[in-house]
Amino acid sequence: MNLLQILILAIVQGAAELLPVSSSAHVIVAEKLMGLDPTVPEMTLLLVMLHTGTMFAVIVYFWKSWRTTYFGSVQAFRANALRVVVASIATGAVGLALLQLIKHVVAGNMPGFEIEDLFGNARLMAAALAAAGVLIIVSSRFPEPTGSDGLSLRSAAWIGAVQGLCLPFRGFSRSGATISTGLALGVGRRRAEEFSFALAVVLTPAVIVKEAYRLYQAQGVAIAVHAGGLVQLVGPSLIGMTLSFLAGLVALRWLSRWLEQGRWHFFGVYCLLASLVVLWIG
Repeated sequence: MNLLQILILAIVQGAAELLPVSSSAHVIVAEKLMGLDPTVPEMTLLLVMLHTGTMFAVIVYFWKSWRTTYFGSVQAFRANALRVVVASIATGAVGLALLQLIKHVVAGNMPGFEIEDLFGNARLMAAALAAAGVLIIVSSRFPEPTGSDGLSLRSAAWIGAVQGLCLPFRGFSRSGATISTGLALGVGRRRAEEFSFALAVVLTPAVIVKEAYRLYQAQGVAIAVHAGGLVQLVGPSLIGMTLSFLAGLVALRWLSRWLEQGRWHFFGVYCLLASLVVLWIG
């Protein structure tokens, strides 16, 4: 990869990871257009670093509001921590069950089956993008609640369960689905956004560990390290992490502004158009 390719991927990943438009679909399209192989060690390491950059962007952007909402008092911390735990458990239960169901029904428990083998398919990715777009547009029609922020344990569990549905499906935006679910359940816009990205901070380290393990297993990494090429792998990835962090901050500001100004449905329209582009590119 050259510096321009790293710049493009970092901006695409950093922005699309946090906007409700599905980063995986956009990164795959960008890789195809640039003729890159997503399976090589350089790409795997870059993906790990890009996820790290966007995670830090979320923490920096929301830290001030989280400090008030989540850490304002011991009681507030306990109540909100319980909601995050309940939602994360729901995510794990639904996500793992869905992965096992897909492996059993679709792949027939085939050894070595990876979910990417199925959902990297352009038609399925386009369908997931379209489904996310419809969900975003529909949720934008729900009025902003008055009084309570509406985030109960039951709402948190539903949001976590929907997040679990997003895990295997490339194109089904995690942030788009979780924020939209919150809006549909009567959660305030700002509260839904804060909670969605609090769940992301919990989920992202698991994604990073998974990708890092794939990197560790890659034979190419062992060869690169043995040949003294570790710096050549780490250097570009650090650049990518920094760029994804900056792109993530810009994306979060954009998302917050449109969500609070009643423009949430525009993201849904974009997802519908993007699904057509994915079908066209194939």
